[in-house]
Amino acid sequence: MMNNDSVSNRHDFLLLFEVTNGNPNGDPDAGNMPRLDPNTNRGIVSDVCLKRKVRNFVELFPAARESDAQNGFNILIKQGSVIETQQKRAIAACREPESMAGETLPERVKNWICREFYDVRTFGCVLSTGDEVMKGSAFGQVRGPVQITFGQSFHSITPLEVVLSVCAARNEAEGKGGKPPTEEEVAKATSAQTGIQGRKHIVPYALYSAKGYISPSFAERTGFTSADMELLFQAVLQMFEHDRSAARAEMIVRRLFDFEHVGTHQVFAVAGLLDAGVGMTELGEHRAQLPLVHRLLEAGAEGGAAAELNALPDAVGQQQRDGAGDDQQHREQVEPLALAYEVNQALHLRRHCRHCRLRPSLERLGYG
Repeated sequence: MMNNDSVSNRHDFLLLFEVTNGNPNGDPDAGNMPRLDPNTNRGIVSDVCLKRKVRNFVELFPAARESDAQNGFNILIKQGSVIETQQKRAIAACREPESMAGETLPERVKNWICREFYDVRTFGCVLSTGDEVMKGSAFGQVRGPVQITFGQSFHSITPLEVVLSVCAARNEAEGKGGKPPTEEEVAKATSAQTGIQGRKHIVPYALYSAKGYISPSFAERTGFTSADMELLFQAVLQMFEHDRSAARAEMIVRRLFDFEHVGTHQVFAVAGLLDAGVGMTELGEHRAQLPLVHRLLEAGAEGGAAAELNALPDAVGQQQRDGAGDDQQHREQVEPLALAYEVNQALHLRRHCRHCRLRPSLERLGYG
């Protein structure tokens, strides 16, 4: 069974891969030479190149789809694909409001495409093309939860130019005036098509690193699940194994390090609850199953929620002074407040707030 739970924590991953006597990523503007940083002469592999390898792997080895309502593993961005064609399929399938989650047709179309195409819900895509339904819509640009940086070699590289020679002619010789070719014409045509016919460039050896990031908030928007993340890591680890060519015969992934920021889902979730107007005394009920939200920048302890936050410490302090409050009740009330303070601190850093409205309340309880 696949794990279709949402990605609840932020992930940063580091990829190490090497090339031996190959061209990891040719530059079409430089005669297909390996990409180089002109300032350091370090080799470069573009993010698009790495994403292409992931797409190719998923297309070759898609995960089993349990039902039409579950995520599919088709690939939208591939050779010969037309985005508008898939948009029309999505629009036709989402005309009825009950056909797909979403209040408007553009939102339902976006959700349908994210559900059907693995690469869209993973890396994102620009859908504001073709049909007028998506043009100018806020759902026409999908930001994917997975972002990958350029790969860069640890040391400077010196590409080598290799000359290619051919011993067999490609085309038959043609005679003049529709007559059969003479021996001289055959020899001339064969000579022109054999011998040195091209050049290619290789990197003798280089070790590259690339970084990647997975955002739980964007994962919730596109429907990117834990099963999708497992497939992503599988694809990254084996992306060169099924992409061999004369230029990439000896490329291999050496290490993949995944750093999971455990607990970050609580900060996002509490921020979302505050934004939705959930009272602080109710947060304890949501602690076990806090849903992920994507409104971190807009969320915060404001309005009625902030008023309740500041009133709660006074009530708890009065109970302590009267001797009526027990430790368990105190802990149940203060724990969500401390968690909300963590959220507000994160928002404070992101939004450059002038002050933190929760600090005075927590300091009175000894949590400052």
